[in-house]
Amino acid sequence: MSGSTPQLAGRILSGIQPTGNLHLGNYLGAIRNWVALQKSFECLFCVVDLHAITVWQEPKELLRATREVAAGMIASGIDPVANTLFVQSHVPAHAELAWVFNCVARLGWLNRMTQFKDKAGKDKEKASAGLYVYPNLMAADILVYKATHVPVGEDQKQHLELARDIAAKFNNDYGVNVFPLPEPVIKGPGTRVMSLRDGAKKMSKSDPSDFSRINMTDTQDDIAGKVRKATTDPGTLPDSPQGLEGRAEAANLLNIYAALTDRTLEQVIAETAGWQFSQFKAKLTETAVAVLGPINAEMQRLMADPAEIDRVLARGSEKANAIAETVLAEAYAAVGFLPRKR
Repeated sequence: MSGSTPQLAGRILSGIQPTGNLHLGNYLGAIRNWVALQKSFECLFCVVDLHAITVWQEPKELLRATREVAAGMIASGIDPVANTLFVQSHVPAHAELAWVFNCVARLGWLNRMTQFKDKAGKDKEKASAGLYVYPNLMAADILVYKATHVPVGEDQKQHLELARDIAAKFNNDYGVNVFPLPEPVIKGPGTRVMSLRDGAKKMSKSDPSDFSRINMTDTQDDIAGKVRKATTDPGTLPDSPQGLEGRAEAANLLNIYAALTDRTLEQVIAETAGWQFSQFKAKLTETAVAVLGPINAEMQRLMADPAEIDRVLARGSEKANAIAETVLAEAYAAVGFLPRKR
C-alpha cells in the first residue's frame, strides 16, 4: 500500500564508550554501520558512560567526551528523531537489571571472558569489580529493551553469547519468557581497522601515540600527516589479495581505502596494483578528508552548542526510559519483588 510504514526487522541496541577521541575505527567499524541499520530496524543508540568508569576517567573529560560521542553519531548520520539516542546513566533500569543479572550469571561464565583478562592485565587483583562484571551490565543494556539484534565485531561475540546465556537462564529459572535471545548482526568486510603504526594491533583510543589513529576531529592537515607517516613496507602495492600475505600494514591501509569508498578489497587492489605507497597515501588522504571533513565540521557546530546536545539526549532518554521501565517491571515481577508504587 502506497505511503505505508515499512516493516522493520526488529529492535537493535548499540553503544559506544565516551573514552578518548572518536576515531576512524569507531566510524568504519560501528557508527557507519549503525547509520545503515537505522533504515531497517528500530534502533536505540547509547553513550555507555557506566561502562566507561570501569576504569578511571577524569570527570570533566568524561563529561566532554559524552557530548562529543553524541555529536559524532549525529554528525555521521544517526537520526535522533527517528531513533532513540541517549546516555546510559540517564536510564536507571540498566544498572538495576544488571544487579539481577549479577545474581543470574555464574562466576565460571565471567571467568571465561577474554576482554577482562586483556584489560586487567597481569595485576588483575587491582582491577575494579565493575570491570569484572561489566559483561552482565552489557547484557542488561541489550535485554532491558528486549533487543532482538545486536551489531557485533569479533571482540564482542563472546559478550553477546553471555547475554543469550543470561536471558535463557533467567527465563528458565523463573519459568517465564521475558527476554528474547538476541541475534548478532555481523558486520561486513573491512570494518576491523588496525593501528596506523602497527598493522597487528587494532586502532584504539588508548594507544599512547596519536599517530596510530585518525580521529574524527582531526583537521585535513592532521589526516595528511598521519597517513604520510603510517607504517608501510618497501614494496609496491600488490595485484591480488594473496600479495598482502605478511604485509599487515599494507592490508590495513587498503582495507581502510576500500571501506571509505564502499568497495571490496579486490576492487581497490585492481585500482592500485603496482602503485608506490607515496601515490597511494595521497589518494587515501584525499578520500579520508572527503569523508571525514563534513563530519568534522558538523561535530564542531554541535559541540559549540552543548545545551542542544543535552536536549537531544534528554529526549532520547525519555523514550528509552519508557521502554526500559516496563521491561524492568516485568523482570522484577518474575523475580518476586514487591511492585513499586509509581
